[in-house]
Amino acid sequence: MQLFAFGLNHQTAPLAVREQVAFNVDGIENALRDLVENGAAKEATILSTCNRMELYCNAAKPEHAIDWLAEYHKLPRQELEPYLYTLPRDLAVKHSFRVASGLDSMVLGEPQILGQMKQAVRQAEQAGTMGILLHKLFQNTFSVAKQVRTETEIGANLVSMAAAAVRLAERIFPSIEEQNVLFIGAGEMIELNAVYFAARNPKRITVANRTLERAQTLARQYNGHAITLSDLPEQLAQNDIIVTCTASQLPILGKGMVERALKARRHKPLFIVDLAVPRDVETEVSELNDVFLYTVDDIAEVVKDGLEARQGAVKEAEVIIESGVSDFLHWMESRDVVPTIRALRENAEHSRRQELEKAVRLLAKGESPEKVLEAMSRGLTNKFLHAPTHALNQAHGKDRDNFLDVARRLHHLHNDE
Repeated sequence: MQLFAFGLNHQTAPLAVREQVAFNVDGIENALRDLVENGAAKEATILSTCNRMELYCNAAKPEHAIDWLAEYHKLPRQELEPYLYTLPRDLAVKHSFRVASGLDSMVLGEPQILGQMKQAVRQAEQAGTMGILLHKLFQNTFSVAKQVRTETEIGANLVSMAAAAVRLAERIFPSIEEQNVLFIGAGEMIELNAVYFAARNPKRITVANRTLERAQTLARQYNGHAITLSDLPEQLAQNDIIVTCTASQLPILGKGMVERALKARRHKPLFIVDLAVPRDVETEVSELNDVFLYTVDDIAEVVKDGLEARQGAVKEAEVIIESGVSDFLHWMESRDVVPTIRALRENAEHSRRQELEKAVRLLAKGESPEKVLEAMSRGLTNKFLHAPTHALNQAHGKDRDNFLDVARRLHHLHNDE
């Protein structure tokens, strides 16, 4: 079993690179099947969020999985390599545990990543690319993450991405109560932001989504109204605060659309938070006057509030993680001996059947049961001891000493025996 993980995140790659290798949530299952069917991995799981893209694999040659990633996204491998981290077995296990526990997040201790990892596992299961190794890895990952969050204060004084978005908005507008808020998308990140902004009692809440029904479901929770993405050109100017996070592979808000909205607003400030990867807002929008545009990476400084209070919990969490890594590696090592144990049992079973068949034939001929049992037991003993005895007799020097030590340990022998 060749456990291996690789990827890039907010610490190793800028947003412009991350969005080039992001996977659309609707396309992950097909991507996983393609990865495995091409022989680049035996098992695979893809974790793709706004802050990271990672692959966890059981791969005989990990290099092939990295080549697959570059080819899949039509990027030269040499362009990706400066941003990639590659983690063999032990490091891959530790990394998985740290990510799920919130220790590798932009927001230290944030809980959302755990749900995203569980979703990644469900997609791999549906794609049929989860085997014994990855199933066990993520089973242990979620168990360790639960222990970390239960036994430490890693989530104390947490400032989430959504809370950070509200704080930024409050720097632009004296009061959110006087503003109209537009959410583009209806996924988990938008739902979380809606909770925080709704708590500030904005004048109006609007939810725009590709499917109107999904937008209506979220809008009803906050007495807001729903529109489709096709309504955005006419509706954009009516909103002061825009939070967007969709799975679109192309920008939702272009420079031209925003320019027209600013003109209709007579250049009243427009606050936009783009939490999507790939981005929902064209980068040129940031060049416009009266637009305050923040991306995922721009929020990094705001979410550092409360970090000091959580740092003490990191050491406690790392101890739990190290223990979990040790347990998992022990399980992996035990799996490595399974083929040998199976072969030993099959060999012993073959010898047992041979001696049993011989004994049955002798009994059928009328031989004494006592003699038959004696012969069978002697035959089994000779067959079981032939291979180790032969190996001991043929061994020399250090090999002989090693064989002797193993034989004594296996059969609980003392030196005088």
